[in-house]
Amino acid sequence: MPAEGLTWLDRDGVLRFEEIVRLVGLLAEMGIDSVRLTGGEPLVRRDFPRLCAMLAGTPGLTDLSVTTNGFLLERDAEALVAAGVKRFNVSIDSLQRDRFFRMTRRDALPRVLAGLHALAAQPGVGTIKVNAVALRGFTEDEVLPFARFAREHPFEVRFIEFMPLDADQTWTPDSVLSGEEIRAAIGAEFGLVEEAREPSATARTYRFADGAPGRLGFIDPVSHPFCSDCNRIRLTADGKLRTCLFSLGETDLLGVLRGGASDDELETVLRDAVWRKELKHRVNEHGFRQPARTMSAIGG
Repeated sequence: MPAEGLTWLDRDGVLRFEEIVRLVGLLAEMGIDSVRLTGGEPLVRRDFPRLCAMLAGTPGLTDLSVTTNGFLLERDAEALVAAGVKRFNVSIDSLQRDRFFRMTRRDALPRVLAGLHALAAQPGVGTIKVNAVALRGFTEDEVLPFARFAREHPFEVRFIEFMPLDADQTWTPDSVLSGEEIRAAIGAEFGLVEEAREPSATARTYRFADGAPGRLGFIDPVSHPFCSDCNRIRLTADGKLRTCLFSLGETDLLGVLRGGASDDELETVLRDAVWRKELKHRVNEHGFRQPARTMSAIGG
């Protein structure tokens, strides 16, 4: 997010729960079986666990997950698991309080860690992942502490290469700390064994050779793009469909929904958008253009 924050959206400009449920239901009928609720920060949405419960009952939906910054997780962990959320990603870019503050502009690391452990204590909770954006000049000092954290807890710590979606637009190719470099640093300290990867998975995952409980994951969209395997689309809070994180165009679904479109008409709009899905993000190509929306307004 930019240092000055973001402009709050008008309530009427945001998808209502019922509209989200309608779209997810229609997409599930078309073959979508996994939904992730992201942000911004999804837990700031009033009655967010109720939305999760509404979505969890969607026929055909087999996986419901949430990505959160963890700030409100201690408050909502029990309600989210009870609502049917199966998997969680918690964003933590540093395990050192001062460096966490430097990255997030919030002195909130103890609160986030308390939420993470409150979540892990919930009966029946599924996979919990900890996401860290890999920045050259910053993350090098975090790599081994995060590896040790993964060895001590049943979490999957995932390093995500820094992408040109930052609000300050400071990204350069030289600011990317590659997954390969991080794997080499951890591998020199601890033995790693790569696990089998599903074709559409974004992460390469590793377990510790000595059987330590956690795992490591690496998402390398800059150094090793996986665009040919991408089967994801994104629905923004204000009702726009994006077929790539780096889309320069969007499809307006909010206007179509509130214009009285039938399910058949909505399906046509959705299919037309997906047929136009980008072949690749072009980050490493000459002439690449960063989209107007930043990650905080798209959702990871």
